[in-house]
Amino acid sequence: MGVIFIFNVMISLVVTIWVGYLITKKYKPQPVLFFAGMILMFCAVLLGYGQVLPEKDSTGLMFFDMFEFIKNTLSSRAAALGLNIMAVGGFARYMEHIGASKTLVHIAIKPLAKLHAPYTVMSISWIVGMCLGLFINSASGLAMLLMVTMFPILVNLGVSRLSACAVIATTLCMDWSPADPGSILSATTAGLDITTYWTQYQVPVTIAVLIAGAIAHFFVQRYFDKQDQHVVERSNKEKIVHETQLPPKIYAVLPMIPLFLILIFSNLWISWIKMDIIKAMFIGLFITMVCEYIRHRDGKRVFDDMQPFFDGLGMQMANVVTLIVAGETFAKGLTSMGTIDAIIHGAQSSGVGGVGMVLVMVAIIGISAVIMGSGNAPFFAFASLTPVVAAKMGLAPVLMLMPMHFAASIARSMSPITAVIVVTASLGNISPFDLVKRTAIPMIVAMLVMVSTSLLLFH
Repeated sequence: MGVIFIFNVMISLVVTIWVGYLITKKYKPQPVLFFAGMILMFCAVLLGYGQVLPEKDSTGLMFFDMFEFIKNTLSSRAAALGLNIMAVGGFARYMEHIGASKTLVHIAIKPLAKLHAPYTVMSISWIVGMCLGLFINSASGLAMLLMVTMFPILVNLGVSRLSACAVIATTLCMDWSPADPGSILSATTAGLDITTYWTQYQVPVTIAVLIAGAIAHFFVQRYFDKQDQHVVERSNKEKIVHETQLPPKIYAVLPMIPLFLILIFSNLWISWIKMDIIKAMFIGLFITMVCEYIRHRDGKRVFDDMQPFFDGLGMQMANVVTLIVAGETFAKGLTSMGTIDAIIHGAQSSGVGGVGMVLVMVAIIGISAVIMGSGNAPFFAFASLTPVVAAKMGLAPVLMLMPMHFAASIARSMSPITAVIVVTASLGNISPFDLVKRTAIPMIVAMLVMVSTSLLLFH
C-alpha cells in the first residue's frame, strides 16, 4: 500500500502542479482541467487501477469513455445546476445594464457620507459592501460600482487611497449569496436546499466574519496609514456620483426581488407555495420589465434591453458551468487514480481525523486560489470529491464544502493577479501588490474566524 500510495500521489501531484502552473500563466482553466482529468483517467486505466466508467455504462472503448463521462456530466449539470447559475447570471447582467445595481449601491452608501469618523465609516462601508454582495454576486462588478460611489466618500473623509481600495477589494471576500454559483454548487453537492444552506450554515458564519473583518480593517488600515505618514483630513477632490445619473430610487429594490422571493416562499415562512432560483429570477425579470416600460413608455426599447439577460445566460454557460464540468473531470481523474482514497487512508492512519482533513482541504483551496488568482477554479475542481471524503472521515459534507467555498473567495482577495484586485487597483491608480499588502491581514483574520466558527458551530 505504501508504494502504491506514493506512486499515485506523485503522478497526481505532478499533474496538479502542472495545472496550477498553466492557470497561473493565464491559460484558460477549462481546457487545462479537462485535459488534466483525461490524462489521469488514461494513467489509471493504463496502470490497472480501474475503468473510467462502469461496464454497463461503457462505450466499449476506454478512449471514448472519457468523452462519454464529460458528455454525461455536462448534460446533468446544464439541466439542473447549470440552469440555476445561468438564470442568476442573466438577471445580474440585466440589473447592471438598466442601472438598478448602481442605484442600490448609491442608496446603500449615501448615509455614510454624513458621518465624520473616517476609519469607522471605512469599517461600516466594508460591512455594507458585504451585504450588497447578496444582490450583486460578482466581486469585480461590485468593486467597480463601489469605486465609483464609495471610494470618493472614503477618500474625501480622509482615508488613504490604499485603505479605501483595500476595503472595496474585499467587500465580496465571502461568496455568501444564495444566488452565487459556488453557494448553489455547495448546497447541491451537500444535498441541501439552498435556503436551508444559506440560513442555517452560511449566515451564522458570515456574521462572525463580518464583525472580525470590520475590526481587522479598522486597525490594519489605520496602522498602515500612520506608517505611510498619511494625514487624515477631509477634502473634496474626488467626484461623487450625482442622483441625476441614476435610475429612479425605486430601482434599488429590483435586484433584491429574487432573494426575497426565495426566502419568503420557503420553509422559513410560506412553505406551501413552491419557489426556486430560476422562477425567482424570471419573476424578478418580469417585474423589472414592467418598471422599465412605465419609465420609458417604449416597448421596443424594453424588449431590446433584454439582450444583456440572454448574453448573461450564455456567459454563465461558457464561463461557470463549463468550469464546473471541467473541475469534475479533473476530480474524476484523481478518483480513478485512487489518489483520493490513498490520501484518506493516509489521513486515517496518521490520526489527522475529520477536523484535520477540513483544515487540509481549506489550506489546499486557499493556497491554490492565491496562486491561480481564482476562487472558482480550485473550488470547482475539488467540490465533487467532498461527499466521498467527508463520508469516509465521518463528517457531514457541508462541514467540508462550506469552509472550502469560503476559503476560496477569501484567499482570492489576497492574490495580486485576481480580477477584483486588478480592477480595484487600476481604478484607484495604485499597485495591486501594494493593495494585497493591505488586504492580507484582514483576510487571514477572516479565514481563521471562518474556519473556527464553522467547526465550533457544526462539528
